[in-house]
Amino acid sequence: MKLLRILLISVIFIPYCEQLSAKNLKAFLSYSSFWSPNDGSYLETYLGVVGKSALFVKNSNGKFQGTIEVTLIFKQNDSIKNFRKYNLLSPEITDTSNIDINFIDQQRFVLPQGNYQLDVQIKDINNPASSFKATDSLSILFPKEKVSISGIQLVDTYTPTANSTILSKGGFEIVPYIVDFFPQSIHKIIFYCEIYNTQKILGANEKYLLKYSIESAQTQIALADYSGYKKEISNEVNALFSEISIDNLPSGNYNLVIEARNKENKLMALNKLFFQRSNPQAEYSVKDISTLDISTTFAKKIVSKDTLIDFIQSLYPIANEMERVFIDNKLKTYELLTLQQFFYNFWVNRNKLEPEKAWTTYLTEVNLVNAKYSNQIKKGYMSDRGRVLLQYGHPNTITSSPLEPSNYPYEIWHYYTLQNQKNRKFVFCTRDEVTNDYELIHSDAIGEIQNTAWQAQIQKRNTIIDIDTQKGSNHWGNNADDFFKNPR
Repeated sequence: MKLLRILLISVIFIPYCEQLSAKNLKAFLSYSSFWSPNDGSYLETYLGVVGKSALFVKNSNGKFQGTIEVTLIFKQNDSIKNFRKYNLLSPEITDTSNIDINFIDQQRFVLPQGNYQLDVQIKDINNPASSFKATDSLSILFPKEKVSISGIQLVDTYTPTANSTILSKGGFEIVPYIVDFFPQSIHKIIFYCEIYNTQKILGANEKYLLKYSIESAQTQIALADYSGYKKEISNEVNALFSEISIDNLPSGNYNLVIEARNKENKLMALNKLFFQRSNPQAEYSVKDISTLDISTTFAKKIVSKDTLIDFIQSLYPIANEMERVFIDNKLKTYELLTLQQFFYNFWVNRNKLEPEKAWTTYLTEVNLVNAKYSNQIKKGYMSDRGRVLLQYGHPNTITSSPLEPSNYPYEIWHYYTLQNQKNRKFVFCTRDEVTNDYELIHSDAIGEIQNTAWQAQIQKRNTIIDIDTQKGSNHWGNNADDFFKNPR
């Protein structure tokens, strides 16, 4: 599942989850690809509108109702392959003083396998100023010669059903969970996906295993206690409909991972879905490391508590979510031994054979960012540029523009590859040239801040910007848009 997030009247594409918002309208559009033996490949779209963001007017029944016009166009090389234009109607209400409803819609598009451009147009019929457009690229690929996994659909609620509707799958009527954000009030992540071609690849009635787990999006390491499995028999289509408790999952960025493995435990297919969790009450369990013997390790040699605290704080950019909970706590309240145990355990988890070498290699990078990005207020590893460099490595290009008219100094970092992503960029800007502290204001990388108005934000130095302007003004000497599209 991928979700589109748009702010104000422009688009921010965050893989797997995007918010659409124009003026006062706030909506979410996500989609998942599937395959059917009867219909072939198809795409499902899930649209949710925040009720209180729409304008409700009286209809012919004397009740209030919102109307959202939606246009979805699928293109290949500027040729329209499928499209749909329709009105999404809200439930009728009698009182608009406290609108607490949201309304959703699900559509299905039969599309041959391939790459597409999706153009989205959405507007509030009752508020024409809310109209906006968005564009995204997507792929629908289910190769015949190997096992594959459909898009992963997040589920809000489900009920058993014997009827076949657009919402039904695997004997259940499924109401989609459209966003990729799970607040503390949600206690489990429910999901549905399908597995194709196991009968053809493995043979008839062959056993195989479906594994599902949650991993840190940062480290891509699976988390203990957040996994499960299902034994399956090969078929043309198999369905996985399951859930994982996230009660104790700390705040952070994660991937939901689905794997299909054969009897020899060989990976046949893999799919991942990014999501975010907010759970400020989650705590790091110190007892898990309390029995760790570090008497002969490099961590035991660090006897200055202040030095060790500094070292541990420098780990934040590469720490997983649970480790960040520990780092965020008041480190000075812990005993030196506990800090040493945590520090050693951190590096053993990353390099069991040579944990000290892994640390010293990382320390070289920490010293580098401290030398380049430290200021009177913070060390380099605490800065946004230092964090990004330590977390993702050195960018392939850095475009620095400190002297453009009307623009604050800014930098654009470009990564050819970023973990499993391609062609990702980071925009940093400073309003205080004295401190050399550049703030990250926009990135198209998964899990990072995304702000379509980043150019307008850069231009606030001495240019008056309309609140709804996303790209800013095209004044003389402004190269931000060109530098972002064509990194040097």
